[in-house]
Amino acid sequence: MTTQVSGHHKKGITIYDIAVTALFAALCYVATTFFKIEIPTPVGRTMMHAGNIFCLLAALLLGPARGAAADAIGMGLSDILSVWIASAPSTIVMRFCMGLVTGAVPKLGGGTSKHSMKWVIIGAVSGMFTYYVLYLGYSFLKDLILGNAVATCLADVGVKAVTSGITGILSVIAACLLYIPFHKALTAAGYYRKR
Repeated sequence: MTTQVSGHHKKGITIYDIAVTALFAALCYVATTFFKIEIPTPVGRTMMHAGNIFCLLAALLLGPARGAAADAIGMGLSDILSVWIASAPSTIVMRFCMGLVTGAVPKLGGGTSKHSMKWVIIGAVSGMFTYYVLYLGYSFLKDLILGNAVATCLADVGVKAVTSGITGILSVIAACLLYIPFHKALTAAGYYRKR
């Protein structure tokens, strides 16, 4: 990718990009690992957590590629370093897809460093819905492959649909409310000039 900075073309990813992406990955990790509620399901468990908020924010503020990387790294590490390690590969893939969609959709509204709130909301909803569909579909197929009855699989996915739906709605609202102060902070720090 080539961007125009002070009359010069700069290619590739800068140290500043890496630092900001790592910061958002850390926020995703901390919010998921330390701000969660685990809930039992018919074939295991699921959880409600605050990580989705920062997944959405990362992609809205950093764009699809950097946001997807921050989401996949932060949420993946949260699984790898916990009892959820078996879910890490699917988490990394699904969160990467979530970040790509969340960051790409607002670009349809034009602008690269600040989007109108309409497009921020559409991006957040689109990204959260992408994850919701991928997560429920993956959960159902995994339950079937493990030999559970269809009724049990549906009951498990039903619990996850409710908890993920509530978490998703709250996450979209929180991310959209936090977008403006976070955008102002990144702008003041010169992030959008240094990209």
